[in-house]
Amino acid sequence: MTPVELSRTVLHAVRRAVDAGELNVSVPERAVVAPPGPGGCGDYATGIALQLARPAGQPPRRVAEVLRPYLVDVDGITDVVLTGPGFLNISLHGTAPTDLVEEILRCGARYGYADGTDRADGNDRAQRADRADRADTAGRRIVRLHCPHDLRAVVVADAAARILRSQGTAVRTSCVAPLEPEWTAVLGVRVDAAGPAVAALPVDVRPVPAPADPLLLGRDAGRWALLHPAAHDRPRIGDGHLVQREGNPLFRVRYAHARTRALTRNAADLRFAAEPGPVTGTARDVLAALADHPRVLVAAAAHRAPDRVARHLVTVADAALPLLPAVLPRGGEKPSAAHRARLALAEAVGAVLAGGLSLLGIDAPDHL
Repeated sequence: MTPVELSRTVLHAVRRAVDAGELNVSVPERAVVAPPGPGGCGDYATGIALQLARPAGQPPRRVAEVLRPYLVDVDGITDVVLTGPGFLNISLHGTAPTDLVEEILRCGARYGYADGTDRADGNDRAQRADRADRADTAGRRIVRLHCPHDLRAVVVADAAARILRSQGTAVRTSCVAPLEPEWTAVLGVRVDAAGPAVAALPVDVRPVPAPADPLLLGRDAGRWALLHPAAHDRPRIGDGHLVQREGNPLFRVRYAHARTRALTRNAADLRFAAEPGPVTGTARDVLAALADHPRVLVAAAAHRAPDRVARHLVTVADAALPLLPAVLPRGGEKPSAAHRARLALAEAVGAVLAGGLSLLGIDAPDHL
């Protein structure tokens, strides 16, 4: 059972409890599942009971107790344990890591996107404006991101809009004044509307401005310098974002992605390909980081916080880099099932890194 399938299973459990009259709530559109936190257990945990407690008029733990029987009897789930104020910790059959890698390879860079999200790029200005217009016509809620005439604010709004769209949300971006031409030329930022006509909208994207001009860093390093710190932190603008060494988080993320692409090319030369399967050693940390990616996208969208995606990509890269040297056979070794499984995991890492960088508007080169 993959995280997406497990999320649907949790929602189905809520629906069954509602139909049985045990809960009086509206079934949410999505249930977030992620690796258990401190004090948790099993393969995945969900805080759906905490989310439903207030509308249900019951304590979170009581809601979790209601949902537990509807999860325990599902094929593929071996146990459900309640911890903390009402977290449901779910243990799956042993194929969960393999299913996770298979799901990521199937989705590619779009792993973690909401179901039914448009298959188009989603960042083309005409396409996104048309989708927002259609949402207006259909009466659906549109998120409007309005920012001051400040480069960091515009970049944050641009990235936040990309992330929101990945979660199926219609978005309109605007700025109190027209953008400077070099902002678009160098950093690739655009808004759907700019100028006095939108000045009456509340300015809701207002990060701490950059202390120096990031345009000299170019598109990728410039955007990373503005997006990696949290909105309330002052970004550091300097050549450190350009150096190719381990102390540069952007380099580690892009290097890890490039290494996964090189491993695929080298494996093809050795005449073997990726095949998801059991993996051991340091893979557990990698799998936990990959499984957490959908939750990070949901949280980043909810809080308009691209920095959460940037920091998560660093977590994925740092977990994966020690694993990558063991992917290919060494010396006289012949490719085995273990090598194919490790290659599949490496390719899953590459897909998540490429997808996350794309949402930040940053390139993920195959060669570095």
